Amino acid sequence: MYYIIALVALVFVVLTVVVVSRLQDVLKRVKKPEAEDEVPSGNRINGILFLVILVFGTIAITWSYLDSTQYYLPEASSVHGRRTDDLFWFSMGILTIPFIFVNFLIFFFAWKYQYKKGNKAAFYPDNHKLELIWTIVPAIVMALLVFTGWKAWSDITSEAPRDSEVIEITGKQFNWIARYGGVSDNKLGNYNYKLIDAQNEVGIDLSDENSFDDFTNPSELHIPANRPVLLKIRARDVLHSVFIPHMRVKMDAVPGMPTKFWFVADKTTAEMRAETGNPKFDYEIACTEVCGQGHFSMKMRLVVEDEASYKKWCAEQTTFLQTYPEYLAKVPDNLKAKAMKNLPADVTAPADSSKTATVGGSVGTSSSLR
Repeated sequence: MYYIIALVALVFVVLTVVVVSRLQDVLKRVKKPEAEDEVPSGNRINGILFLVILVFGTIAITWSYLDSTQYYLPEASSVHGRRTDDLFWFSMGILTIPFIFVNFLIFFFAWKYQYKKGNKAAFYPDNHKLELIWTIVPAIVMALLVFTGWKAWSDITSEAPRDSEVIEITGKQFNWIARYGGVSDNKLGNYNYKLIDAQNEVGIDLSDENSFDDFTNPSELHIPANRPVLLKIRARDVLHSVFIPHMRVKMDAVPGMPTKFWFVADKTTAEMRAETGNPKFDYEIACTEVCGQGHFSMKMRLVVEDEASYKKWCAEQTTFLQTYPEYLAKVPDNLKAKAMKNLPADVTAPADSSKTATVGGSVGTSSSLR
């Protein structure tokens, strides 16, 4: 223990000697009046290097910007997307102008006012007018940026128009499932996570008559062009995030906390294929929240089509009850007749809804368990 204390004391003594010796050098230089007229070594070279860095830095930044344009988001294909892009470039312009101006002055002044014999610095203890200018002007600019951004975000997240096409998209490891409200009323039925099983992947609640014409699609999402689309977003297991680059749509899918996003797509898939000259072009929905080992594969094809084509596609889809008629057992008795209207003629209602069985969390009639 004593050896450690002695070693630490020795280290402090050495450090003290070093500091005192350096302090003596500083004091000697301060006492020399002629030191003020000595030009520091490398003074002119350092000043020139500031100009060199300014020139080459400007060239490097410009090249970096032009070279990285290929990695920017694609041109927006939605109304709010172009508005968002305009706000982004407006903000970038407002911020880039003072960035260039201030940095130019920093490097230029370092060269212009380098040390020279006989030069005396002028000091301004205070300048109220100057301080007012550089306080008020940035405050006004920041207020403008905040207000325009807030207004755009408020419009995007406001209540969707009444004529919106309502579609639910649910994220699960590792794919998306789209649910549509049918073609008759555009109303999604209720859901309940307790009803989720191997077939009913999103927990469609068949005690709600609006669910009778609901249909799902786990492979692609179809939406109409030039009409508001309201996406009701859910997550079944962990945190996901809906991202449609061309539409500038991005919203987290949070378990137990439904979110939403509405937008208007104004370029169909066919129009984009013609515009890009790529016959294989497709819009894509991606997940931008790391959700597990299969996160990289969690994407869905988005098809934007005209109103007539969209309605035709919806009419061709098979409802959930048509796909799994055994789930009629989950329909309340007073609604079974209504539920069966859209079913094939050879499907009959279960004679006794109490004769249902549960296997591995899947609910159905005995005929569905063969």
